[in-house]
Amino acid sequence: MIIKKFQAKTEADAVEAAKKDLGDNVVIMNVKKAKRKGIFGLFGSQMIEVTVALEEQPEAFYGVVKKAPSAEQRKEQPVSGAVKTMEEKTQNALEEKLNSLQSLLMQQMLKGDSAETEEDRNVEEDGSKTEVQDVPPTEVEKFIKLLYNTMLDNEVDERYANEILKEVERLQKPNVPFDHVLAGIYQKMILKFGQAEEIVPSVDGPKVVLFLGPTGVGKTTTIAKLASKFCVENKKKVALLTADTYRIAAAEQLRTYANILKVPFRIIYTEDELETAVHDFSEYDYIFVDTTGHSHQNQEQKENVCGLIRVVDKITEKDIFLVVSATTKYKDLLEIANAYKEICDYKFIFTKLDETSAYGNLLNLRLHTNSALSYVTCGQNVPNDIEAFNPQKTVKKLLGGKR
Repeated sequence: MIIKKFQAKTEADAVEAAKKDLGDNVVIMNVKKAKRKGIFGLFGSQMIEVTVALEEQPEAFYGVVKKAPSAEQRKEQPVSGAVKTMEEKTQNALEEKLNSLQSLLMQQMLKGDSAETEEDRNVEEDGSKTEVQDVPPTEVEKFIKLLYNTMLDNEVDERYANEILKEVERLQKPNVPFDHVLAGIYQKMILKFGQAEEIVPSVDGPKVVLFLGPTGVGKTTTIAKLASKFCVENKKKVALLTADTYRIAAAEQLRTYANILKVPFRIIYTEDELETAVHDFSEYDYIFVDTTGHSHQNQEQKENVCGLIRVVDKITEKDIFLVVSATTKYKDLLEIANAYKEICDYKFIFTKLDETSAYGNLLNLRLHTNSALSYVTCGQNVPNDIEAFNPQKTVKKLLGGKR
C-alpha cells in the first residue's frame, strides 16, 4: 500500500497530480483544506490537500524491504530522508484518525477478556472435564476476531468479511502492532468501496438521469434533493419528468418540487413523449426522469423501463441510478439488485441511512454487483439530507466507530 499527499489550488488539480505520479488506479482517502508552509503561507491562497492510496506494493505497508533503486532512479528521487519523513507523517495522520476507533475496539476486547473464565475446559463424553490444551490466541488474533465480529454486527456478509481479513492477514508480519492491523483493514475496505461516482455533465447535449427502484424507498424525494442541489448550488438548468403514471401522488409531489424550484415539469406516458421531451429540453444541462416505483418481480413494468432507456440511448448521454433503502433486508436487496441488472448497468443511491445503525449492506451490494455507490440520504429534508457517498465515514462505521 502506497500512501501519499498532494497539494494544489483545487481538488481536481491535486487528484490530477496524484494520477500523474502514481497512475489512474489511485483511491482518494481524504480531502482537506491546507495552508502553505512558511511565511508566504500567511498571505497565500488556501490549498487543497488530497491523500491518496495505491495498492501497488501492499507488502511495503508491513515493512518488507524493497529492492534498491538504480543510480538513475536515485537521481530522479528526492532525498530519501525527506521521503521517509513524508511517509511517516502520512502514516501518523492516518493513525491519529483511527485512534478513537482503536481505543473503542481495545475496550471491547478487554471487556471480552474479563468475561472469560480463568480456565477454559471441555466436557468429555463421560461428563468429566479436562483442561484445554489449545494454544491461546495472541492479542493480535483477538483483535482481528473482534474486528470480524464488529463487521458481522454491522451486517457485512460473512463471506466478504472473511475475504477482507484474509487479504490483510496474508500480508501480516509477526508481532505487528494493532494500529497496523487496523489501518490495513481500513485501507483495504476503502479500496473495495472505491470512489463515489456523482452526476457529471455530458460532453454534448443534456445528460438524462433515470432513477429506478422499488416503491417506498424515497425515490421522488431523492430526485427533488438532487434537483435542488444542481439548480440552487450549481446554477444548472434542470428539467423534471415523471413516467410514474401509476401513482398520482408521486407525480404531484414532483410537480410541487418543480414549482418551488421554478423548473419545467412534464408527465411522460409513452416512449415517444420521452423522446419529444428530451428534444424540447435539449438546451438544458440535466433531465431527471422519475420512473414507476414497482416490484422488481413485475416483468411488464421492467419492460417499460427498458423502453425508456432505449429511447435515451438513441439521443444523448445518460446516467442510471438504482435507489434502494438501507433498511431493506439483505435477501430482498440482492433480489432487487439482480433483477435490475437484467435491465441495465446502474449506480447506487442508498436512502434512509438515518433509520438504521448497520451499514453492511452498502459494502455487500457494492461487492455483489460491482456497481459504484454515488449518493446517500439520511432524512426527509430537501435539499439538505443528501450527500455524496463517503467511503471513509462508512468504513469507520463498519469497524465500530461513529458516523
